[in-house]
Parts: sequence; structure tokens; C-alpha cells
Amino acid sequence: MQSAFLAERMIEAPADVIYHCIADYREHHRPGGFLPEEFSDLQIERGGVGAGTELRWVVELGGRRRTVNASVSEPVPGRTLVETGSGIETTFTVEPVAAGARVRFETTLSQGGFQGVLNRLFGARLLRPIYEEELRRLDEYARAHGPLDPGTGATADQVSQQAAAGMGSPTALFESIGHPGGGPEAADRNAVLALGFIR
Repeated sequence: MQSAFLAERMIEAPADVIYHCIADYREHHRPGGFLPEEFSDLQIERGGVGAGTELRWVVELGGRRRTVNASVSEPVPGRTLVETGSGIETTFTVEPVAAGARVRFETTLSQGGFQGVLNRLFGARLLRPIYEEELRRLDEYARAHGPLDPGTGATADQVSQQAAAGMGSPTALFESIGHPGGGPEAADRNAVLALGFIR
């Protein structure tokens, strides 16, 4: 049995900045970044930026704490990022529009039996406020984030700080901020799981 949950928000920030925040689990898409307080103990097991990232985190929902494991892919780099775990797939979509971007989180749960019935009956009620808060926080976070440098994909502040510190070329800068090889790694949230619900 499949259950789908969707949340969407218009964000008045550049689409590339929004996507950068979503794809970067080291600095932004994490507790202390734009994730709500329900998420904690995020651990990156591989990568950390975009496709190829593998990670786990703890989420609390409905009074229960669960550990969630996921891998990340980017079917459309710069526009679509997907987190996949056991019985769950969450797709983050950033669609540029004139005033910024339309951002959508869409989760599909695939569970049978009684748990599938629970997801269908109660999932939206429990997950909607979490999704809405995450989108609200992403909105504030992306609007406060500096523009990305077109040559490196780093923020303008990062480029200036690295140059002032004598860190050298854009390739060295990429490597210092987690983009080995002199370019960005191949360009909804995490998983929420309570009463067996995952996002």
C-alpha cells in the first residue's frame, strides 16, 4: 500500500541557492541548518553533497524516536534531489519562477498491512506541520544565504574569505568546502518516521 504526502511553498530566493541548501547535508540540510527540531543526530556516512550521499539521522514524531537511513540521488541536478530509504522515497523539487522558485517536498511510503493503513489515515495530519515548518525555515535560510559564485558554486563570502586567507585557486576552494575535483558534486527532507511514518 502506498501513501503520498506533498508540501509546497513559493520562496523568493534564487533557485540555485535554494537547491544548494537542500543538496548540502554538511552545512545546510541538517540540524543547525534549516531542519526543524524534530531532527537530530545526523551522521554522514558517505559524501555529504548531492548524489552519492549516504546518511542517517534520528527523527521524533508522535512521541517516538526512530533512526532513518537514506541514500541520495539527483535525477535532474540543480532541480530534483531524491532521498531513498527502505519503504520510502522523498523528492525535493526546485522549479525556478520569476520571483524565485516553487519548492516541493513529496514523499511516498510503501508499506503493507496495518502500518500501511495507519500511514494513510494519520500520516498527513502528523507530517503536514513538519513539512510546513521545514519549508518556512528553508525560506528564511535561503533568503539570508549569500549568492553563489558562478565560477565555483561557493558563496561570495566563502570566495572572499578563502582569497584573503591565501587558499589559492578555485579548485583548492572547492576541495576545502567539500567539492573534490574543482566542481560541485553531481547536482523532501529527510525521513520522518513515527508510528512507522517516514518522510
